[in-house]
Amino acid sequence: MVAIVSTVAYLGLEARAVEVQCQVAPGMPGFTLVGLPDKAVRESTQRVSAALTGMGLALPPKRIIVNLSPADLPKEGSHFDLPVALSLLAAMGVIDAEQLGDFVAVGELALDGRIIPSPGVLLAAIHASEHEKGLICPAPQGSEARWASGVPVVAAPNLISLLNHLRGLQVLQTPPLGEVEAPSRAPDLRQVKGQETARRALEIAAAGAHNLLMVGPPGAGKSLLASCLPGVLPELTPPEALEVSMVASVAGTLEGGRISRSRPYRAPHHSASIAALTGGGIKVRPGEVSLAHLGVLFLDELPEFQRQALDSLRQPLESGEVTVARANAHLTYPARVQLIAAMNPCRCGHLGDPALACSRAPRCAADYQSKVSGPLLDRIDLHVEVDPVRAADLALPPPLEGSAEVAARVARARHVQTERLVDCKARTNAELDGDLLERHATPDEAGRKLLLQAAEAMRLSARGYTRILRVARTIADLAGSAEIGRAHVAEALSYRRRPPRA
Repeated sequence: MVAIVSTVAYLGLEARAVEVQCQVAPGMPGFTLVGLPDKAVRESTQRVSAALTGMGLALPPKRIIVNLSPADLPKEGSHFDLPVALSLLAAMGVIDAEQLGDFVAVGELALDGRIIPSPGVLLAAIHASEHEKGLICPAPQGSEARWASGVPVVAAPNLISLLNHLRGLQVLQTPPLGEVEAPSRAPDLRQVKGQETARRALEIAAAGAHNLLMVGPPGAGKSLLASCLPGVLPELTPPEALEVSMVASVAGTLEGGRISRSRPYRAPHHSASIAALTGGGIKVRPGEVSLAHLGVLFLDELPEFQRQALDSLRQPLESGEVTVARANAHLTYPARVQLIAAMNPCRCGHLGDPALACSRAPRCAADYQSKVSGPLLDRIDLHVEVDPVRAADLALPPPLEGSAEVAARVARARHVQTERLVDCKARTNAELDGDLLERHATPDEAGRKLLLQAAEAMRLSARGYTRILRVARTIADLAGSAEIGRAHVAEALSYRRRPPRA
């Protein structure tokens, strides 16, 4: 007899169907698992054996073979423990094999039979819902699984209670739906004194989801401005919140099934590797650019990052996704992020200040800023210089406008974009391209002439030209203008990259 239990293998944000086939046959006693398992999956035989022994069940003195089908699909992760155990119990006749056909099972087993959490339960629940099956998962992740619409969830704390439930001796309660977290509080823009140009650039970046680079001396408020951005961005829509939660589920960071409507904000240290930023590693996991999907990726001290790590972001920033290539599989994660970067103008940070600048100025500025490649800088829509803050500025009263007032304008601009792009894949002005750009971001005659003159004088690339049109469209949206005028184009041009100051 061959007992079959359904489970999944995770490839990026895709859950692939896997059959766990178990056969107990006469022969030399042994427990063999095949089907391209990794080390964690291969070790499941030991955990399953120990868990069954802890329940008082002895493995039959026969040849036990477990096959993970399709055999050419790589299997990674400890979530195969539970389906392997269930298929073995069904093959032993302890539970009804046909009853298990209505479920997808995921979960790791402890040696004492407890079913403990494993990453990716939300993806497994969505897969089960699409195939009109129920889901068997660890009890702590039942609330997470409930976010998949209409899927019956059996959330078991241990293997004994699960067996009693399946045999009708005990009823496991349906887990409650996961909570929606309240929006996290971000610093208020009222804390930022002075820096009117940077505040304006931050508002434009928020309104159109544009990438932003701030260049200024230490202590000028660049990090504070970046940390204020989540407070002016609109909340995630329900479909967007599900997208973000799927990434968090695969990464194992979705705790207690709680889904947040706040946009992600990730600020990795400048020592981060390529795999940490874009994903990968021995066991492929989403990187920071994917964990920040539909949110903000803040890179402070930009030139201090490894150049190769920064250049690995060029493709995700353009395409909105990152593909991790392996010999036997290609995994794709979403990476539609808003990049906010900050850097000093030079290594000492005081370029242009005769009292504090080092003796190598302005040569040190060129050397320092050359650590960031031109193609990456070309993908940043807004470049703004953040001037040093004087003591007199700190003594001034707080600005009249804080995050609430800016957020209201940003929300109105985003609403205009949503209505404009209702039938398109693009969500914001930062994603306008091709026909959409020509249809919605063509300036009037005066604006077009100014843009052509500036493109020649500034030697804009095709990408730079496109990004100026996107920023001009956002500036017009903030102004409530249906057309892009000369003033909107002029302001967009003022935020393009400039050479280092002497």
